[in-house]
Amino acid sequence: MGLSDALPEDYPTFLAALKVRIRQAQTRAVLSVNRELILLYWQIGREIMERQEQEGWGSKVIDRLSDDLRKEFPDVRGFSPRNLKYMRSFAEAWPDPEFVQEVLAQITWYHAITLLDKVKDQMAREWYIQRTIANGWSRNVLVHQIESGLIRREGRAVTNFSSALPAPQSDLARSVLKDPYIFDFLGIGEDAAERELERALIEHIRDFLLELGVGFAFIGNQYRLSIGGREFSIDLLFYHLKLRSYVVIELKIGEFIPEYAGKMNFYLSAVDDLLRHPDDSPSIGIILCKSQNRIIAEYALRDMEKPIGVAGYELTTHLPEDLRGRLPTVDELEEELGRREG
Repeated sequence: MGLSDALPEDYPTFLAALKVRIRQAQTRAVLSVNRELILLYWQIGREIMERQEQEGWGSKVIDRLSDDLRKEFPDVRGFSPRNLKYMRSFAEAWPDPEFVQEVLAQITWYHAITLLDKVKDQMAREWYIQRTIANGWSRNVLVHQIESGLIRREGRAVTNFSSALPAPQSDLARSVLKDPYIFDFLGIGEDAAERELERALIEHIRDFLLELGVGFAFIGNQYRLSIGGREFSIDLLFYHLKLRSYVVIELKIGEFIPEYAGKMNFYLSAVDDLLRHPDDSPSIGIILCKSQNRIIAEYALRDMEKPIGVAGYELTTHLPEDLRGRLPTVDELEEELGRREG
C-alpha cells in the first residue's frame, strides 16, 4: 500500500459514524425513500471528496469502505466502489446542499447517474433536471430526450407567437415547440408520402405524444370540418392541457412554402369558430415540414393574426431498446384508436 492508499488513523471512527448515519437514514427513508437516499449519497460523496482532497485518499480506501459497508449492510444495494465514486462525482457536480434538498431530491439516483454520464455541461444538466421534474420522465425517457438533443431543439421553431399571443401564453407556446422533431419510431423511408407519415404517427401515437412533449392530448387524425358546404380535413388535431388550446398539426413531406401558412390560418379560424370553448385560448397551428428556410418562414408568418409555428422533422430508425420494450403493441394502439373513434 502506498501512502495515499493507507487507511487513515481516524478511519474506524469515520466508519462507525457513517454506519450510524446510514442506519438513521434507513429509518427516515420509510417515509421518504428517494429523498433520503439522494441526501445520504450526497453526504457520503461530499465526505469522500473532502478526505480525498485533504488526506489523499486513494482507490484502495474506497474499495475498503465499500467492503465494510456491504458487510455491515448486506441487504442494502448501492455501496459498490463504482457507486461510491458516483456519489463523489455527484457531490462535486452539485456542491450546494440547498439545491440538493430542494431540487435533486425530486429525481431518482438513476436519473442523477444518467446526467453525470451523459451530460457534461452543468447548465444543461440542470435544464434536464427541471424538465424531468416537470414532466415526470422515467430514467429511460430521460435517456431518450438527452440522446435526441432535446435541449438544442426546444423553442427553436419559427413562430409568430410573440405577436399573435399575449406574453404569458406566447412564452409557454414557444417552449412547447421543437425544431427539428425526431421521429425515430416509425420504420418508414425518407421518401414516405404525407399519408404514410401520418399513418405511421397514428400507429405510434403514444410515442408521438412523447416527442411532442407534456400536455398534448390526441383528438383525432383527418379531423373533418364542415365549412361553407364543403368538407375539410385536418391532418392531426390535439388539445394542449397547459395552453388550454387546440393545436392543429399539418404534415408536409417537402420544404416549407408560404401557401402552407395561409391554409393553416384558414384551419385555425375554423377551429376557433367551431370547436373552441369560450374559456379556451386561441388555437395554435404547427406546420411540420421535412425542411424549411427560416427567412421564408418568418416572412410567411409575419402578418398572420393566428398563432402559427413552422418546424422541421427528422426520420431516424433508432430507439433505445429499453424504451422500445415499454411501447404499446399494434393491437393495443388499434384498440385505443377504435375506442376514440367509437
